[in-house]
Amino acid sequence: MIDRALEALESLLENPQDNKVVVRGALNILKEAEEKLKKVAQLANMAKELGCTTAQLALAWCLKNPNVSTVITGASRKEQVTDNMQSLPVVEKLTPAVMDAIEEILQNKPRPEEDYR
Repeated sequence: MIDRALEALESLLENPQDNKVVVRGALNILKEAEEKLKKVAQLANMAKELGCTTAQLALAWCLKNPNVSTVITGASRKEQVTDNMQSLPVVEKLTPAVMDAIEEILQNKPRPEEDYR
């Protein structure tokens, strides 16, 4: 995402006549990146409070989330498999209040399907 902003700013140097559009685009990309990084920081703080890593929180959230049917983990080292499995006890810590707090941070809960009948 930040790469796109940098590319846009580099293009500004090559095409100065496009400067307003390029600068606006780059600023929008950087603002979006900043918002996402703030969310990551909030989730990292929550993970720390729960006594787990951010990755373990993410896996536990997937396991707890009724909108997720399958959790597929990936690992290139056996230590990662062990770390991933440590997310299982975290699931019990994800109370409705914690799940609501995560939703408040992410703001990405799926909307119910519309019934057009």
